[in-house]
Amino acid sequence: MDYQSIINEIAQEVSPLLVSGKVADYIPALAGVNPNQFAMTLTLFDGTQFSVGQADKLFSIQSISKVFTFTLALKFYRSALYQRIGIEPSGNSFNSIVQLEYEHGKPRNPFINAGAINITDSLINYYGADEHATEEILEFIRLLADDGSIDRDCVVALSEMEHGFRNLSLANLMKSFDNLDNPVEDVVNTYFRHCAIEMNTKMLSRAMLYLANDGLDPITGIKHISESQSKRINAVMLTCGHYDASGEFAFNVGLPGKSGVGGGIVAVVPNLMSISVWSPGLNENGNSLAGTKALELFTTKTGLSIF
Repeated sequence: MDYQSIINEIAQEVSPLLVSGKVADYIPALAGVNPNQFAMTLTLFDGTQFSVGQADKLFSIQSISKVFTFTLALKFYRSALYQRIGIEPSGNSFNSIVQLEYEHGKPRNPFINAGAINITDSLINYYGADEHATEEILEFIRLLADDGSIDRDCVVALSEMEHGFRNLSLANLMKSFDNLDNPVEDVVNTYFRHCAIEMNTKMLSRAMLYLANDGLDPITGIKHISESQSKRINAVMLTCGHYDASGEFAFNVGLPGKSGVGGGIVAVVPNLMSISVWSPGLNENGNSLAGTKALELFTTKTGLSIF
């Protein structure tokens, strides 16, 4: 299959959508990002990459980092992790407080904000300090992407902390239900730091290969997680990876995936490849408008949906 021609074609077809989305202006450090940008990268199991657009441009991965923190927490705590968080779709916005209240401080899944904050708390428990957890999360992502240059944008992290009142509220609410162990500010700070990690589509696509291959990196041979754990992460990505638009993404795209309000989306084609797209203009659900359409076009043109 001529993947390069296919993604070149997709880039042209989605170009009219680039000016239609809205950047995540509620995070001041992201408000000035030019929405008229697009990139897409495919990574095969032998390391071959196909890219189009601004595939070398670094951007804030935001909630895509939740895939990596969930992976670490599941690796360390196994099924005991589900005492802290659920695995069901939320059906509500990613920062809903109401649902957390009536479900007694147990987040619905690890990909909504409350769930990812709770996962971050579990990693601070494991590593013993919030600073250590921050560095270990970053090192894990560098290992997955096989790229030691990956770092976080401290300006974005600070901007999020200065305006993160709702996320602090979520953490405080979990704390009130005894479902958060560490100091609220330490946990939320660590959460914002991993959301502020910067990557490009080449790095992200490479980093997701282990989830396309049952937890095993097909290039380095490193077994990051078990086949069973990989299956569960992919399942949660399919059902919860795009917040209250997860069903629509599964319906239209048909791949396990995870979005971030920085405009990135990652997806995996089991036993074949991983994909990353980026376009910072978001739809009403907080997912990349052009990126979502690009992935829909990709599975339509190639027939590589899991369904």
